Amino acid sequence: MITKKKPSLYAIRGLSIVLVLGLWTAGPPSLAAQTLEEKLDNLARQVVQLNEVILELRSEVSRSREETRELRLQLSRSDQGGGSGSGFVSLTEQQLPAAENPAPLTQDAATSTQSPEARLAVLEESFQLLGDRMDEQYQTKVESSSRYRVKLSGIVLLNAFANRGRVDSLEVPDLALRETSTDTGQTFGFSALQSQVGLETYGPTLAGAKTRAGLQFDFFGISPGTPYSTLYGGVRLRTAGVRLDWPRTSIVVAQDAPFISPLSPTSIATLAFPAFSYSGNLWTWIPQARIEHRVNVSEKNTIALQGGFLDPVPRGPAQPGYATRVAWSYNGSEERPLTLGIGAYYSREDRGAGRTEDGWAGTADWLVPLGGRFTLSGEFYRGRAIGNLGAAQGRSLVFSGPESDPSSSMTGINSTGGWAQLAFKATSTIEFNAAYGEDRPSLRDLFRFNATPMISRNRTQLYNVIYRPRTNLVFSLEYRQFRTWRIDTSEDASHLNLGVGVLF
Repeated sequence: MITKKKPSLYAIRGLSIVLVLGLWTAGPPSLAAQTLEEKLDNLARQVVQLNEVILELRSEVSRSREETRELRLQLSRSDQGGGSGSGFVSLTEQQLPAAENPAPLTQDAATSTQSPEARLAVLEESFQLLGDRMDEQYQTKVESSSRYRVKLSGIVLLNAFANRGRVDSLEVPDLALRETSTDTGQTFGFSALQSQVGLETYGPTLAGAKTRAGLQFDFFGISPGTPYSTLYGGVRLRTAGVRLDWPRTSIVVAQDAPFISPLSPTSIATLAFPAFSYSGNLWTWIPQARIEHRVNVSEKNTIALQGGFLDPVPRGPAQPGYATRVAWSYNGSEERPLTLGIGAYYSREDRGAGRTEDGWAGTADWLVPLGGRFTLSGEFYRGRAIGNLGAAQGRSLVFSGPESDPSSSMTGINSTGGWAQLAFKATSTIEFNAAYGEDRPSLRDLFRFNATPMISRNRTQLYNVIYRPRTNLVFSLEYRQFRTWRIDTSEDASHLNLGVGVLF
């Protein structure tokens, strides 16, 4: 985060013009009012001033690289199993060019024992090099109405897909449905609606905390059944957040996945909704506020304590949900730290007419490196009335009659679920992933009031290979298999997806 105002590019260029004019107007020694030595000393002082500006810019670039390193680490964690629930994890793995920086110019170096002509040549060469560096920095700048830096990121993603069996969504299926007499049993299509755009800004320092904010949106806000919906995707807000970061404490206000469920399986084919959305992954993007405190137990061991409020009910709950999480991390490897976490959640469903139901959940998550190439990650939960977090296919309650009828009684649905993924990093550019996830609501709760054939279990298997020949270019081939149970039958379906994406 940038805490000082960046030097104006126009001021730098103006200083550059002054230096150039100084060189041209100096003229031959016999025509100048000053000696060549005095002119060189004056020019050296100007270069020193310019160098101070360059040093400040280099300091800004250094901070930017540190921020990029942190974002790259978050992306790596996302690739191994999702982000940390920050609300604005960067979509791209941007890397600032590691070009060598010119050595700082000092007045002592300018007044070395070289001849005046040689010293003048050195100063001109250094001046040209500094100008090139200015142009390079200018090309990476994103303009904004404020003086704080704004970063644009995203991915242009095209998916070609084929489904076998009937599914709930052609582009990003999660459930296998019963086939009808008019279903062909196979579908095929292309889509670019999973392309994403993200904005992130770095604000001022407030009470010693670095501030930043960001949001992500895609084009998957389509209406079901819309003709040619793949051509008319609507812009949809995914996540948004504001952070205040102290050295060991952070405050986050965001719309994001529940922070008690920070991971997701690695998949380029499921950017619109995280993989295993209804097969063991508590993913729903909901408004929340939390505070996190990190305790450095030792050089490599860290304990993170999180606690906050969530708004899990779209229509507005009588009170917020409450959640907490404790995680232990061992940073033996900078890019793949070992992390183990446990979380708890409580809320109260209030549907009026004196009808209330307590919701709760216990969660666990893990990210475990296995040697230099393998990583095991996953999550587990057990809870009640947590459909708004993503369990039980989005169902929290069942009613004995119409929900609008005050005489209808209700009960919360108990559910158990989770997922696990094994990732294999074959090379620096090729990664293989295999994952399994399942969500299982309680049959006793589902059929307490009636025998409606509701979904009682959903399972997904995932296999993919991701190839990144360049930092901003990605190819993905993925196969997913679904099996969805009802009380009287089960259905199977599969999805094959080829993705090509360019990150920016």
